[in-house]
Amino acid sequence: MPAAKPELPVTRGAVPDLAKKPVGALVIGGDYQGLGIVRSLGRHNVPVCVIDDEVSIARFSRYATRSVAVPSLREQKQAADTILDLGHRLDLKGWVIYPTRDETVAALSRYRPALAEFFRVPTPDWETVKWVWDKRNTYRLANELGLATPATWYARSPEDLPDITADPPFAVKPAIKEHFIYATKAKAWRADSHAELRERFGRAAAQVGPEEVMIQELIPGDGRQQFAYCAFFKEGRAIGSMVVRRRRQHPPEFGRASTYVETIDLPLLETLSERFLRAINYYGLVELEYKLDPRDGRYKLLDVNARTWGYHSLGSGAGVDFPYLLFADQLGETLEPCRGRAGVNWVRLITDAPAAALEILRGRQDLWAYLRSLQRAGVESVFSPEDPLPAMVELGLIPYLSVRRGF
Repeated sequence: MPAAKPELPVTRGAVPDLAKKPVGALVIGGDYQGLGIVRSLGRHNVPVCVIDDEVSIARFSRYATRSVAVPSLREQKQAADTILDLGHRLDLKGWVIYPTRDETVAALSRYRPALAEFFRVPTPDWETVKWVWDKRNTYRLANELGLATPATWYARSPEDLPDITADPPFAVKPAIKEHFIYATKAKAWRADSHAELRERFGRAAAQVGPEEVMIQELIPGDGRQQFAYCAFFKEGRAIGSMVVRRRRQHPPEFGRASTYVETIDLPLLETLSERFLRAINYYGLVELEYKLDPRDGRYKLLDVNARTWGYHSLGSGAGVDFPYLLFADQLGETLEPCRGRAGVNWVRLITDAPAAALEILRGRQDLWAYLRSLQRAGVESVFSPEDPLPAMVELGLIPYLSVRRGF
């Protein structure tokens, strides 16, 4: 256990004796993604405790039973110790854990045996998670299974770069996301020439080490070419699923996050994704991201997220309540398979509006088409008339979020 224990409760209102309450959920990370989990479970009268090492909004939800601020959750062993210590101190035995960030997924997976003695831990063990944690593993397995991926090169040093004879542009990106993103606040860097590739590679290698740097062909197109398969997956099949198209993202080229998403029908992505998930014996909530390559018409796997994803609250609007499906399964309830209906739209207005404004100024987006898309958005990431406080707080956090996460 860490020597310095986290200072406990940052709470709202009177807190009942948690030991006498039914089984609840521990949500690790309280941004809009965590807020979606809190609301999903809270609407089913599930008690929810939010833990975070950032200033976040989920604790202001009417559905949050309790929230706890901790010093840091980035280092895996420390995070596992903090979570276990918190569970004992608040008597959360048997509660279901929901991670919202990749480093927390890794912590839960690597230290699952110890955590599972106290909590319900839906995150799979490391033999499964290792295939999605490191993109080098992801792409190798995908190719073995017949899933297309972007052409990718691994250079051990700048001296290896001349071996890459393909034409630019390239994307310089990390094999393990968390190390690069926290250091640079970017998902990837574009290189429009071999000289720029050398410079970008050197900068990336200085941040995360050359062994974690990938050089990838840049598939043409923006967020409108990106698609995803989302599921609660169990025993080789989807209990709940939906397929989406990412209409807009922020930043526009290398989107760290979706800003406007719509559900669609695309059975091919279901087939490809479920093939991959069966191969790694996956259980739990998951999102697989693809980009449609207009040069050959193939959907190419970009990433796999072994947790909830930013727009998972779209599922409720489309008829698939992902967080609650997982919770109910963890408690042994019988579930009927369900699939998200097409034509439902989700928007994160606080990032979508500035991203769209930039595209409108560049002539890539029509103002009236943008406004019409907002009229169709049935789900907003944060704002809810029944639970308005998180949206109000988030407006005040814009400067903090810009510095902390690059928004």
